[in-house]
Amino acid sequence: MRTLAAITPTLALLVAAVAAPALAADLTIQFPAAAHQGKIMVALYDGAAGYGGQGAPAKAAMVDAAAGQTSVTFDSLPDGDYAVRAFHDLNGDGKMNTNPFGMPTEPFAFSNNAVGNMGPASWDRARFALSGDAVQSIDLK
Repeated sequence: MRTLAAITPTLALLVAAVAAPALAADLTIQFPAAAHQGKIMVALYDGAAGYGGQGAPAKAAMVDAAAGQTSVTFDSLPDGDYAVRAFHDLNGDGKMNTNPFGMPTEPFAFSNNAVGNMGPASWDRARFALSGDAVQSIDLK
């Protein structure tokens, strides 16, 4: 019985360490060359499935470029892999406009300034590891 009483506090500490969440980080996404009009729609994904369209983003934000804002910060994110999709809604209609062939007519971008091949950039090209506060500077094209 005495041995069990001595081990119990140690077991409690081990369980707490295993159950503790990963460290939290702040991620700032900057759009330094964004035109000062409309809004920039930003979606942050924490997995390939969501990024590929099979789920919702982990976080989303709208940057008011017309008011001079060119960045957004996502607070208290757990360490892990993330990717960003963004587009600049120049005309304020809330959607990414396309031409009759489906090509975007408004600026868009992905984290790491990744580019796609006949479509959006892949998760592997856009993904980055977050382990502490970070800044991603993205060029809308």
